[in-house]
Amino acid sequence: MYLGIDLGTSAVKVCVIGAQQDVAATASAPLAASHPFDGASEQDCAAWWAATCQALGAIDPEIRRQLRSVGLSGQMHGAVLLDADRQPIRPAILWNDSRAAAEAAEMLVAEPDAGMIAGVLPMPGFTAPKLLWLARHEPQNHARIAHILLPKDYLGLRLHGRLVTDPSDAAGTSWFDERTRRWSGRLCRISATDIAWLPEVCHGTDIAGPLLPDAAAALGLPAGVPVAVGAGDVAAGAVGIGAVVAGDAFISLGTSGQLFVTTAAYRPNPQSRIHAYAHTVPDRWFQMAAMLNGARPIAWLAGLLGQPIAALLAEAEAAPPGPLFLPYLTGERTPHGDSAIRAGFCGLGEATTPGSLMRAVVEAIAFSFADATRVLSEAGTELDTLLAIGGGTRSAFLMQSIADATGCRLAQSDGADIGPALGAARLGRVAAGEGTPSAVMRKPDIRKWFEPRAAEAERTRSRLKAYRALYPALKSVQATMT
Repeated sequence: MYLGIDLGTSAVKVCVIGAQQDVAATASAPLAASHPFDGASEQDCAAWWAATCQALGAIDPEIRRQLRSVGLSGQMHGAVLLDADRQPIRPAILWNDSRAAAEAAEMLVAEPDAGMIAGVLPMPGFTAPKLLWLARHEPQNHARIAHILLPKDYLGLRLHGRLVTDPSDAAGTSWFDERTRRWSGRLCRISATDIAWLPEVCHGTDIAGPLLPDAAAALGLPAGVPVAVGAGDVAAGAVGIGAVVAGDAFISLGTSGQLFVTTAAYRPNPQSRIHAYAHTVPDRWFQMAAMLNGARPIAWLAGLLGQPIAALLAEAEAAPPGPLFLPYLTGERTPHGDSAIRAGFCGLGEATTPGSLMRAVVEAIAFSFADATRVLSEAGTELDTLLAIGGGTRSAFLMQSIADATGCRLAQSDGADIGPALGAARLGRVAAGEGTPSAVMRKPDIRKWFEPRAAEAERTRSRLKAYRALYPALKSVQATMT
């Protein structure tokens, strides 16, 4: 048995796979973020560990006793700041935090080639601009920093005791030289970061260390089993779906959304806001369109209306096209690179219903993937078939909407909603020496294909044109509100 732990934004998910790569058990424990001021998003590192213990506690003890390795995955870009005793100095600043917009812009002025070095232009959600913000706004905390980790690597520290990360998570910091796969001294200097604070970089399939006795006791796991370095959640999702060969592509429908294509070489195109990052496996990179909002607006609207998601989605599927929705609850990366823009409905009327609002939300998520395929095409990457992972794949309505909007065939597989946790388990298995990467990181069997519907093409084009006109219109209005 092989365990994968995925530290997400809304939950810690765990997945156990067997010798035949069958999923033997899954469990999760919820997480909440705090928002101390507008644009801020933080989490307590102690809550991550508590949720990991809770999720593992839901797995049959007999299964836990049979585990032979542990692999890690986690939300990217977060700033976990540790003092000399390796204790958190403050809550972690998350990927969807937009406080460092000015600092991201200043990094680009200081180093115009930052996007070519780091694979994408500096953005406020990345780790490096957060450190520059801390130096200015929380100098007392900045002065205490001895180590910086990414979120999954903090869990790793608790598990194996080392300060280590992998190339895919390092890639999302704006400190990493993607071409050489080493920390960039130049990018550290312009972001008030001592390069000595940063962890060692190893492949995701490398063994970080054996599971420590105290951690094993807390989690009910065998002490001493190997713990793999692991991967950022997007790269772990790629491993889970077998996207490790050049040309493999998939979409991820979690809290955030990604469109991911594996490449054999580093292919930056920073002006398109496509992320060109190092993969967690050797000699591979990827291009990625990153959407901050993913499937999150579905849960947001359901919570706002106080109605179950499933019921609202059923009502939405039966509703005719109505209002438009711009899904930027926390700003957007691809294609706009705009941390200040916010969401909005357009075209509300007396006949608007909860179902028509949800239909607009689903349509907007699909259109955000249409924008992603467009910018990838402009960067020279054409797509016609995509696999899909993440919790959003449970909605056939959303999957069909994305196929219609992008014009791509979309594949749904068993276990697609497990995603990065499955990839983490696979990384752990390879680290334990119990299977080659090519044998373990295989593609799943397809359960269902969603084909673009020709009958919907004209209506989709018309609605997409209106959707794309909404962003500049709302942006101009929002500029008068600040």
